[in-house]
Amino acid sequence: MNARVPAEVFPPGEFLREELEARDWTQQELADILDRPPRLISELIAGKRTVTPETARGLGDAFGMSAEYWMNLESQYQLSKVKPNNDVVRKSRLYGMFPVREMLRRGWIRESENLDVLEQRFCEFYSIPNLSNQPAIPHYAKKTNVFSDVTSLQLAWLFRVRSMAEQQKLPTYARSKLLSAVEKLKALTLAPEETRHVPKILAEAGVRVVFVEAFAGSKIDGACFWLAEDKPVIGMTLRFDRIDNFWFVLRHEIEHVLQEDGQTDGPILDSDLGNAELEVSECELRANSAGAEFCVPSAQLENFIARVQPYFSEQKVLLFAQRINVHPGIVVGQLQRKLGRHDFLRKHQVKVRGCILPFADADGWGSFSE
Repeated sequence: MNARVPAEVFPPGEFLREELEARDWTQQELADILDRPPRLISELIAGKRTVTPETARGLGDAFGMSAEYWMNLESQYQLSKVKPNNDVVRKSRLYGMFPVREMLRRGWIRESENLDVLEQRFCEFYSIPNLSNQPAIPHYAKKTNVFSDVTSLQLAWLFRVRSMAEQQKLPTYARSKLLSAVEKLKALTLAPEETRHVPKILAEAGVRVVFVEAFAGSKIDGACFWLAEDKPVIGMTLRFDRIDNFWFVLRHEIEHVLQEDGQTDGPILDSDLGNAELEVSECELRANSAGAEFCVPSAQLENFIARVQPYFSEQKVLLFAQRINVHPGIVVGQLQRKLGRHDFLRKHQVKVRGCILPFADADGWGSFSE
């Protein structure tokens, strides 16, 4: 609730004059009481001197009032002489809505000393007519806190992905082409270097793939949304730079595209990769299953576990990965989830970011796109 603002604020000297008149005291008499020079009282009444804490204490004691009363009168009077700064209010709103500093640093928004221009640039970035509107993108987002509303950091990331995806000129999307692309992608899982072919293969199927570095603290791994009915977009942050995480997230989002999830629905949130206890929707379970099945066929994984547990030696894991033609790190990732041991053979979960980014539409990681 907003505090009341008086129509006119008077200096403390006006109230001091009234107190003296009410008691029939002269300025000299008050000076004697306070043991202060008469000039002090005269200048207080004339508004030429401010009420200090020492003076406020003296006046409070002399008139049987609180020192805070006199300090508040002085504060209100001084504040009344300072005009409200509307630019501060507008900047506060802007910073409250968007991660302004980080977006400026990354070059997503061009800086301007003209606040009108700056606000307009943010409205253009978020495709809103003015700052009274709340920007939104219907999407599926894989993030840590599955049931929370989309944060300003995540929303900014989504809009950056969208702006980059809109620049891509691709053939028309077809489900049949994406199904064929999945088979091509499966052949790339044996080596991290092969991830460089992913953007081209998906582009040929009409799927826009964009890699944008996540903001610190945004805790988002990827998302799927649609620019139009025939223009699906997959955005990824590569927040966990591991070969198993890359393929799981990618295949998970591909499943959303295949099922046309989110084409007409509102924002739907994916579950976090490592949190199996949360209740998830049917389409989410389907996407999780597709991601896991793509990485390591569940029947073969269960058979391997049944044969070798509880002795999961490194050699046995490597031989199993070789037999099913996938990188050992992908098998390790699935075993970690099954066993609840996230430290298990982590050295095989190699990085892929450096392999794919030079061949992809990407923004971040020290070199931000213009």
